[in-house]
Amino acid sequence: MTETKTDPKQLTIISGKGGTGKTTFTAAFAQLTENKVMADCDVDAADLHLILTPTVQKSSPFYGGRNPVVDLENCTRCGVCTDVCRFDAIHDGVVDLFACDHCALCAHACPEHVIKMEDAHSGDWFVSDTRFGPMVHAKLGIAEENSGKLVTVVRKEAVDIAKKQGRSWVIVDGPPGIGCPVTAALAGVNKVLIITEPTLSGIHDMERVLSLAAHFNIPAQVCINKYDVHLANTRQIEAYCLQKGIEVVGEIPFHRGVIEAMVAGKTIVEADVPEVAPLMRQVWEKVMVG
Repeated sequence: MTETKTDPKQLTIISGKGGTGKTTFTAAFAQLTENKVMADCDVDAADLHLILTPTVQKSSPFYGGRNPVVDLENCTRCGVCTDVCRFDAIHDGVVDLFACDHCALCAHACPEHVIKMEDAHSGDWFVSDTRFGPMVHAKLGIAEENSGKLVTVVRKEAVDIAKKQGRSWVIVDGPPGIGCPVTAALAGVNKVLIITEPTLSGIHDMERVLSLAAHFNIPAQVCINKYDVHLANTRQIEAYCLQKGIEVVGEIPFHRGVIEAMVAGKTIVEADVPEVAPLMRQVWEKVMVG
């Protein structure tokens, strides 16, 4: 009989917007959780490595799209490709990849069939060791597309490692927003922790990402970071979550020690930030144990 290994549970930490502190939370959860794999799925602006200082064990290229490549020796310079390109990205057989939309119309329109669409090296993904265990992360090239596809690659590799090593959790540092990368970071996970802040944009984006989690029927919890910078907005978040039946698992105060811990490359728990580290442990217990 073939032995089957239990799938790990997956937690994705998201925010709806950038700058709320989700990577800070992810790093702390990485320290507090035993038997896990970390996955940094904020591939457009990855920063979990700044805290966990990974040592790369494996590097693989990511091909996220295709670029038009012209066989200039056989190109007759007929100008058909230039005429059909609405992005003005190709002249005399030379492609401006910054202007190109990679739609492949030039390749289809070329009467000489000298334009081919070839896989483009859009970035790289890595498997690394950290002081808290294995981590999968990636780096997408500047202005490259298909970050959602790269998120899927990172998550799949993290889950595969967890299965092979018998690890119980995959902790995902999700991207901001509600677009394709966030969908790729959410689909199929066991639970979602949404980090919000008491600002108007924080409230708005929390509501949007809660709707996204509800669409996928994923249990969601909310933590209010820097709750004391605007108490009226904090009360508004609490009221909204109460109305929607969403558990608020904690409220973390603003503390300069958090910034100092990040600059030092330490988690909040490692740095033992006063007033914050104990609350972070309580949030972790409610999310991972409760």
